[in-house]
Amino acid sequence: MNLSTERIELGLREEGTLNPAFMGKDGDEQPELTVDSEGPRTGESQERGVDKAIDLVYSLNDRPPWYLCILLGFQHYILAFGGIIAIPLILAEPLCIKDNNVAKSQLISTIFFVSGLCTLLQTCIGIRLPILQGGTFSFITPTLAILALPKWQCPEPNGPVMLSMQMQNGTSSLQMEKSDEVWMSRIREIQGAILVSSLLQIILGFSGLVGLVLKFIGPLAIAPTINLIGLSLFIEAGKKCGGHWGIAALTVGLILLFSQYLSKVNVPMIAYKDKKWKVFQYPLFKLFSALFGMCGGWLVCFLLTIFDVLPSKSEQYGFSARTDISHDAVTNAPWFHVPYPGQWGWPTVSVSSVLGMIAGVLASTMESIGDYYACARLSGAPPPPTHAINRGIAVEGIGCILAALWGTGNGTTSYSQNIAALGITKVGSRLVLQTTGILMIVLGIFGKFGAVFITIPDPVIGGMFLVMFGMIAAVGISNLQYVDLNSSRNLLILGFSTFSGLVLPTWFHSNAGIIDTGVKELDQVIVVLFTTHMFIGGFFGFVLDNTIPGTDKERGIKSWRDKVHGESQSMCDHSCYEIPFCSRVFKRFRCFQYLPFLPSYMTTREGLE
Repeated sequence: MNLSTERIELGLREEGTLNPAFMGKDGDEQPELTVDSEGPRTGESQERGVDKAIDLVYSLNDRPPWYLCILLGFQHYILAFGGIIAIPLILAEPLCIKDNNVAKSQLISTIFFVSGLCTLLQTCIGIRLPILQGGTFSFITPTLAILALPKWQCPEPNGPVMLSMQMQNGTSSLQMEKSDEVWMSRIREIQGAILVSSLLQIILGFSGLVGLVLKFIGPLAIAPTINLIGLSLFIEAGKKCGGHWGIAALTVGLILLFSQYLSKVNVPMIAYKDKKWKVFQYPLFKLFSALFGMCGGWLVCFLLTIFDVLPSKSEQYGFSARTDISHDAVTNAPWFHVPYPGQWGWPTVSVSSVLGMIAGVLASTMESIGDYYACARLSGAPPPPTHAINRGIAVEGIGCILAALWGTGNGTTSYSQNIAALGITKVGSRLVLQTTGILMIVLGIFGKFGAVFITIPDPVIGGMFLVMFGMIAAVGISNLQYVDLNSSRNLLILGFSTFSGLVLPTWFHSNAGIIDTGVKELDQVIVVLFTTHMFIGGFFGFVLDNTIPGTDKERGIKSWRDKVHGESQSMCDHSCYEIPFCSRVFKRFRCFQYLPFLPSYMTTREGLE
């Protein structure tokens, strides 16, 4: 899959069925990317027990040549590009930086930089699978709910215009400081909410409570939660597309062309090996459909701007499709910008924001667990043991805290489109993803790189959002494949939780002013929670699914768990999940046997798992 569905599926999918909209039925027959497929393999013994259908060129512990690591690492970077770039672009307007190109470029650089750090952290000491970390849409919904509070409403729109004029006259220092404080105060509130709420993820991981929580969460709780993430963002997509529906439709058409109609078309490419040139087939369109679609729409807008086809006045329809609106963002951006903790000021914390963000943290946690199993299968590793899942969730929480300290305006989570790429490329090496993390850090420091993306016209972004958010909603629904949809019980739970997740937030948005309990903080808590679509849908789905009588088979719990744990009995060597250079220490001291996030815990608690 090469659209940023944010790996939002907890369906715990097997190879060949992961995000089927973007992986053709012949996913296992895709040609290998590398001409080094005959090279020696250094994978360890546990990888030989993997299903024979998974014919990997490089498995989890293999070390491809450095040049191949860079090439494949950059490919993973491109696959995650759409999802990562979308987050700061969505947050720009509620953060009051819609016209502040410098702030947007810095935010883009920061989120790429932190994503690289978190990827290295997760692949080195976390779950230790080839899994990429990036921004998550699970945090977008509560973030928008927080920024919709009256105290965070943006000032009158004349501010950015005055700022622009004063900057040209060289008298902008005071006004610019005031403008920066407007958006920095908002992002500090989001930072504080993510910082504190992510502690819950760390506690769930390090304490081993993840397994306990999973016993009560099934597909009927997950489906409305994920579905509402996509559905709740339709307003954002509409705003962007409304700038020029023709360009938005063109972008959607190009993405569909590359991702669906041309997905089985392999492009011949040339490589040099054994002192001669060889031709091999490469699934170019399948891997880079989102990038090609966006770049195609971007190019058309550029040509229409050059030939002055698009309107030149801001009040005319279609003006937002011009590519020269934010041209100064690239010229004024510094060549290098090194993000650092507290660059927007230190986070501020409020109870309402933290409680609202917890819904996003829990959703992200549940989603990541599903990706761990899918990634293990496609990378030639056995299903992850309990201690590895606990550690992965805890490290993901640490990654969210790093994102909060650096100020990305978001957290981090694993990306399913990159997991899907493992099945297509047949390269499941951990080293490749570590190379991706380094590339993200380097490119995040390169200031003009982030500024280039500011010039993408809004209608092009809107077209990408239409496909992306639609996929998110559909992926949520796909979790229902395990549920008995002939059961009136299940239909009631699904329908009520989804519909309530649309109705209640809409009413509270329109009537937030009448909420008056006499305690200001409690009013804010109520407004944030009840305007967060995914919280409402997930809450009702969770409560009803666990209180209305129904068998495990009817609820989908049995088939869901069988899908996850079906292979674990035949694959028991989990050495690939051990923390490097620490195994002897953990085995030497008995106290480590009681820590549920360490490999030594498995040996003493095996009967309890």
